[in-house]
Amino acid sequence: MSVSPVDDGLWCRRFHPAPDAAHRLVCFPHAGGSASYYLPVSTALAPRVDVVAVQYPGRQDRRNEPLIDDIATLADHVYDVLRSWDDRPLTFFGHSMGALVAFEVARRFEREGSGPVRLFASGRRAPSRYRDENVHRRDDDGIVAEVKAMSGTDDRLLDDDELIRMILPALRGDYRAVETYRSAPGATVACPITALVGDSDPKTSLDEAQDWEKHTSADFDLRILPGGHFYLNSRAADVLKVLDDHFAAQAATRGA
Repeated sequence: MSVSPVDDGLWCRRFHPAPDAAHRLVCFPHAGGSASYYLPVSTALAPRVDVVAVQYPGRQDRRNEPLIDDIATLADHVYDVLRSWDDRPLTFFGHSMGALVAFEVARRFEREGSGPVRLFASGRRAPSRYRDENVHRRDDDGIVAEVKAMSGTDDRLLDDDELIRMILPALRGDYRAVETYRSAPGATVACPITALVGDSDPKTSLDEAQDWEKHTSADFDLRILPGGHFYLNSRAADVLKVLDDHFAAQAATRGA
């Protein structure tokens, strides 16, 4: 299903538009997450990098739209929008569920002969590494307990009943998408992959992160940082340094 370019404003959020930037970073949120999670990244990198954060349906200002609880379908929609945003080199960064969406969107770009210059896969085991998980089948209290355990959302927010009612459908749908996802056998991308993982992440072991290497025919790099599943909340400066180094290398290559 093709998405009209007029829908770009729904799917793509540019908090600090940088029309003269040489590079574009596309950020993909985690389960239950929204584009605004990447506001600090946009603040830090603009105007050197044009940062675009993807907004999935079913949350914040899109909360009344139907959820997409299938990674492949979500990737189809995101690709249909992003393919009109490739007027400059694209870099993908996805955290947790976002890493899978970014990987699948990159595969769709490459089928058409283009694609990102690098994929940063954060806080997610490689697509070929499967765990039998069923968070999406739990009752509401069970899903809230899972989110609290991952420390991705302020506990004070999760104690707000009205807010809980607003975000639970998106959380359940996203968990369903992640937990029912199966990578195509031997699926790879041609761009380099950098995997980032917290050294105490209960959702992704170091071995599971290392296996992202099997999903690229180019270079691979593994970065291990202190912390759990949302290590990047406390190690934001380290993550931004990784991104800064990447864009500096890209600039040097283009200028060579």
